[in-house]
Amino acid sequence: MNYNADEIIQYVEEEDVKFIRLAFCDVFGRQRNISIMPTELERAFSSGITIDASSVDGFGSDIYSDLLLHPDPNTLSVLPWRPEHGRVVRMFCTITRSDGSPFDCDTRSLLISAVKEAKELGLEFDFGSSMEFYLFKTDENGERTFIPYDNAGYMDIAPDDKGENIRREICLTLEQMGIFPESSYHEKGPGQNEIDFRYADALTAADNTFAFQTVVRTAAARNGVWADFSPKPINDKPGNGFHINLSLRGDALNRVLLTHVIAGIMENISGMTLFLDPDERSYERLGSCCAPKYITWSSENRSQLIRIPSATDLGRRAELRSPDPLANPYLAFALIIYAGIDGIKRELYMPKICDFDPAKAPEELTHDLTELPSDIEEAKAAAKSSDFISSRLPKAIIDSYCTL
Repeated sequence: MNYNADEIIQYVEEEDVKFIRLAFCDVFGRQRNISIMPTELERAFSSGITIDASSVDGFGSDIYSDLLLHPDPNTLSVLPWRPEHGRVVRMFCTITRSDGSPFDCDTRSLLISAVKEAKELGLEFDFGSSMEFYLFKTDENGERTFIPYDNAGYMDIAPDDKGENIRREICLTLEQMGIFPESSYHEKGPGQNEIDFRYADALTAADNTFAFQTVVRTAAARNGVWADFSPKPINDKPGNGFHINLSLRGDALNRVLLTHVIAGIMENISGMTLFLDPDERSYERLGSCCAPKYITWSSENRSQLIRIPSATDLGRRAELRSPDPLANPYLAFALIIYAGIDGIKRELYMPKICDFDPAKAPEELTHDLTELPSDIEEAKAAAKSSDFISSRLPKAIIDSYCTL
């Protein structure tokens, strides 16, 4: 949506909007928000709304705690689950310090900078995502349990698939918000679901991913269950993945450049992994149930780090399969863009295709393959030693993740 501040103010007056949620995320990708009344909207656009950030994860100390939220009018969305009379709308925000200088832990601004740098090089990245989540029952007091909502399997249908109506509600709600899913279905785990999204520019795709989790949690709660996006909710069942599809817009030249982008991601993935898989249990997911363990690529096999959906798509799009849903999407997309730029500038080339399934291959075939970090401490060490990471991420963000 292409709105300006004056149009938003007029819309709020005409459509009986009573609350405006200014949404942002902390360093680790958790959504935060503050609600303001319509009388404060003009000030929000002109100078920003002050927040005390001292208790927000990764946002600093009590000494420098005042930050300003600046709503992006292009992200206006009505929250359909709120009342029609006295409506609630939401806008995503960028963050500055009280003196107007950029706040270095604002990951949305970091993605905006990455997109800008890419455009200066004549590159435009598009992202699509697939995100998995579990639905678990609640008890008679409404407290969470880890009893799956159903025992259905991959792409099963109702009545075995009890999540069908919840996914329908999620998709219809997203459409009302101007976000358009591509497909939805039951995944392999009991109570596990997946929803896939169309391609969009990097910032829109990250905003949509951010909004998606809120909609899923809201729809689940309305149906008396709860949604779990953690990487490994059930020990012996498939984990939740956040599969990121990327492509470059443009002609055949960009198809060639995408091979350098993929090579750049593979070159830098060890240092990136902490930010794509930020939880201890992330590493219980990696290497099991089709989640990648090695830094490899293939045209088809889903246990690879990067999958090219078919041979004819080699220069068109690629799927990165290591991230999980706890990743901050702004940070994840920014790192992918920066790694792609690195691959293009250095003219890196993809390694030899891994035309076997590493998860099932004998050791003589896998002993020369490079592994992803095997636990969070190894991922922290890789991030700390990565020149790529230190050159692309503010020290405050690196420190926040390395002291998890």
